[in-house]
Amino acid sequence: MSAQLTAGLPDDDFLSDGLLTKRVLRASALAALAPVGNELLWDLGAGTGSIGIEWCRLSDDNRAVAVERNAERLERIGANAARHDVADRLSIVPGDTTEVLERLPRPDAVFVGGGVTQAVLDASWAALRCGGRLVVHSVTADSDALLLAAYRRHGGELIRVMVETAEPIGRFVGFKPARAVTAWAAIHD
Repeated sequence: MSAQLTAGLPDDDFLSDGLLTKRVLRASALAALAPVGNELLWDLGAGTGSIGIEWCRLSDDNRAVAVERNAERLERIGANAARHDVADRLSIVPGDTTEVLERLPRPDAVFVGGGVTQAVLDASWAALRCGGRLVVHSVTADSDALLLAAYRRHGGELIRVMVETAEPIGRFVGFKPARAVTAWAAIHD
């Protein structure tokens, strides 16, 4: 594992079933989430917990709540938090995001990495204080439509990120594209 204390740890620093916010996108999301210390993040659809874990690593007094419904991923989040020495500051909440949000403490920032719905967007936005940050990633056309509507309503920044990684093709090197990710980031006013 890396001893790096900046955002964007190597992907292989996290135990994963393949559903992981990749390094480049994770670093971009964390930049938009802008942790400053003594803040709480909701990591919704947490998968491996990588966003919440890196959030906690960036300041000794940051805390995160990782919400995930898949039992195997919940175990991985716990293992990843322990590997990165943030288990005491990362709360793991099992369940469907829409069913647990009302029970969570009010966040300073929210990351939605999986399963974005209108209900999740509305609840996340409503939970934020003035100056709170919301970052949402999408890989489907349906979710992209939700993000476009949210961008029109609340402003912020809407980007599509396409990453291609060099790999061998015979004796040559070519670029293999990853799935494009749409990202919306906004600050609550």
